[in-house]
Amino acid sequence: MPSRHAPLLIALCAGLLAGCETTHDHLIAEGYPPAFADGFADGCSSGRQAAGVISGEFRKNVSRYLGEATYAGGWDDGFRQCLAQVRSEERREYEDRLRDRDDDAWERNRGNAMGRALHPD
Repeated sequence: MPSRHAPLLIALCAGLLAGCETTHDHLIAEGYPPAFADGFADGCSSGRQAAGVISGEFRKNVSRYLGEATYAGGWDDGFRQCLAQVRSEERREYEDRLRDRDDDAWERNRGNAMGRALHPD
């Protein structure tokens, strides 16, 4: 089930690329409660770590997660969205490499066919 905050990741990426604002600061500026922003930042770092990003680290304040629904909701959203973002980037890079390899193969085959057509044995 998609998160109700799904568009948030796109806005975060755009906002973060525009300046040095942290995810936490951006969420606060957008009107999210501090507990949600805390959870989102921790969940996002954890999601990136789960996807294998070296800079990501697993962070979860378990007592807050169990006791504060707002923190837990932010953590869950951050984890899902950042994990999905990393996986999407990896899939796009993989597909780009495949496309480049296929384009190279097509060019080689076209060149070979042209050579055979112009120089029949």
